[in-house]
Amino acid sequence: MSTLVEILKSTEAWLDKKQIPSPRLEAEILLSHVLSMKRLSLYMNYDRPLVESELKTLRQVLSQRGERVPLAWITGTQGFHAITLSVHPNVLVPRPDTETLVESVIAAIDKADDPLYIAEPCCGTGAVGLALAHAIPNALVYCSDISPEAIANTKENVTKLQLTDRVAVLHGDMLNAVPTDRKIDIVVCNPPYIPTADIPSLEPEVSRHEPKMALDGGADGLDYYRALIPSALQRGASQIHLEVGHDQADDVITLLTQAGFSSTGTMSDLGGHRRVVYGTQSESS
Repeated sequence: MSTLVEILKSTEAWLDKKQIPSPRLEAEILLSHVLSMKRLSLYMNYDRPLVESELKTLRQVLSQRGERVPLAWITGTQGFHAITLSVHPNVLVPRPDTETLVESVIAAIDKADDPLYIAEPCCGTGAVGLALAHAIPNALVYCSDISPEAIANTKENVTKLQLTDRVAVLHGDMLNAVPTDRKIDIVVCNPPYIPTADIPSLEPEVSRHEPKMALDGGADGLDYYRALIPSALQRGASQIHLEVGHDQADDVITLLTQAGFSSTGTMSDLGGHRRVVYGTQSESS
């Protein structure tokens, strides 16, 4: 019978042949998932034989990954900021770059104890809103999405993270999902921003599998910004924080200024790209 370390090596080689990024890391993650074992434990049990039922399950998940099904859809989880999220199929997988959006809001908030009302439209798994609720004890969050799959995924994460008392999950189109009598202090959003024509050229995990409605930002990628920015001002938000594509920051700053935000700025991700654009509105404006 093949031992764990032998299967790990052969799995890495197979993933490498399929041109999967970071094949060693993914081999460890997939084996950990199949065996319900922490990654460190793989090496502590290197000579453990795998039984046929385990090998069968491994073959199934490798077949999925070979078709470039997103890794988080296979394992069902994704780490994000300081939380671990459940990730359902047909819901956008949270990216490390999007953690910059969380950091942008945290850096901008008043540390007062008063309730802080945050709206996260296009919430997907709820990653950004839930990370903020986890990090900011006085935050009350509205997570909304038009996708029923995303709503179900976010609700599961709210329960999992024990945030049901501070996070409402609402089905609807952007800020229209939040009742008009509810206060909104901050809007934070990772909207669809990929230009329609660019989607087929993205990595296979995205172009073949992830939901187009979570990606497609229209011909120039800016459709959602044009709709959301003035809506945020109309709802009385004093701040808006938006994830943008690597070359979209200047265009989104222009949209913020034209809409009436009194000041704007950016925050870069770990790769040095201006990943977040934010606008603030003074009370006197």
